[in-house]
Amino acid sequence: MNIFEYFKKKGIDTIDSSFYSKIAMWDSWYRANVKRFHQYRVYHGTGQYERCHRKSLGMAKKICEDISDLLLNERVTITIKDETTAKFVRSVLDAANFTVQGNEYQERKAACGTVAYVPYLTNMEVAEDGSVLSADIKLDYVVAKNIYPTAWENSRITEVIFAFPKTYKRKKYVQLQHHKLEPWQDKDGNDLGYQYVIENSVVECSSGAGRDLTPAEWNAIPYFEGLAARVETGSNQPQFIIDKLNIANNVDEDDTNPMGVALFANSIDVLAKIDLEYDSYANEFALGRKRIFVAPEMLTDASGSQVFDPDDSVFYTLPEDYFKNTKEALHEVNMELRTEQHEQAINNDLNLLSFKCGFGTQYYRFERGTVATATQVISENSDMYRTIRKHEIILQDVLTDLIRTIIRLGKTANVSGLAENTDIVIDFDDSIIEDKQTERAEDRKDVAMGAMGLPEYRAKWYGETEEVAASKLPDQSAGVLM
Repeated sequence: MNIFEYFKKKGIDTIDSSFYSKIAMWDSWYRANVKRFHQYRVYHGTGQYERCHRKSLGMAKKICEDISDLLLNERVTITIKDETTAKFVRSVLDAANFTVQGNEYQERKAACGTVAYVPYLTNMEVAEDGSVLSADIKLDYVVAKNIYPTAWENSRITEVIFAFPKTYKRKKYVQLQHHKLEPWQDKDGNDLGYQYVIENSVVECSSGAGRDLTPAEWNAIPYFEGLAARVETGSNQPQFIIDKLNIANNVDEDDTNPMGVALFANSIDVLAKIDLEYDSYANEFALGRKRIFVAPEMLTDASGSQVFDPDDSVFYTLPEDYFKNTKEALHEVNMELRTEQHEQAINNDLNLLSFKCGFGTQYYRFERGTVATATQVISENSDMYRTIRKHEIILQDVLTDLIRTIIRLGKTANVSGLAENTDIVIDFDDSIIEDKQTERAEDRKDVAMGAMGLPEYRAKWYGETEEVAASKLPDQSAGVLM
């Protein structure tokens, strides 16, 4: 199925298909399996080719792992002022395995530029008038290749289609979930502005544009059973959250493209050179192993039995004439290994890669065939510090929007006691890039001399709002999610 043919048939406009080719390329570098690069042929003459696989250092995945660990790790705390609301949000995130999946999708965001989080209601109990009596809240995670914006403004996606591929009885299907704004009126026809509507469809992935399934057909498939064709959210706030790196999209000629780019999008040539050097480094040991050339008469003893193991790749037979004018029957060859030259070349390009990806230089070192990562404290003036702070600007809004969307859905599901406008504080863990012990000691001195108040100190170091810190000293009362 060609999803862009489907969109054309339905009259749906989205980003040009060429951009999704870029996403596929980034994903192949992330998986260290790039066509016509990691698989290649070597010509041996007389029309003979040998298929080869180029070894990879896997640096695309490595830098995605590292930025993920720096952005969202176990030390990041999300604090909600209202305790009842905090417990509810925590239960939803725990059910969605967000502690693990959140970090994983930061890595996938770095690999392909964009991810999305889509909270939704399920197991709904609905009254006769259509109102929701109760429901559970779940969370879907979506990667870049399955995100198709249909409307955007100032790099913010306002309408979007999410694709959820499924396979049932060896047939492939895709659920298309279209979030869009439509005029909103009450039962009396009064204008209420706009609300988000979610339209669902299921397409069988046949040739061309595929085949639309009817609701009756998709309800016969377990994955789509109970799927509503249309859901009115009753809200002008989106029921999806787009997360991307804070990097300008320069790979598309359309500067308004709202999708993000991979962390290494502008470092593909460096990744290719690193893998070329690493493959050569590995081949150096294969090509440089010891070889012993043996005269034919030494291969067997007097009884005709083989002297050397025929599977031993150290010994090679040379024609008898080769040793005719020499006094030796064995000739040993030790190839010189160029490990230092290879390591220096790889280290030079690792420095270039880390610099281009915002980690500064000297973040990676190639030693004894493996990559080591710098662990020292990084100053506030460093490239790494500025890079992490820049990405946290978007991530903070993403986490806040995700929590508020969950709270809003909870209120729709009639969960009692939820405070939609409660204060939310997100404290990112910067202990790797800041000397927090020194900073905290300085703040204690400021408290002792009266330059900083205890509520301000607690709010900064305990992840509380200043109001909570002031009213609950010395006890902490706000609910901490992570």
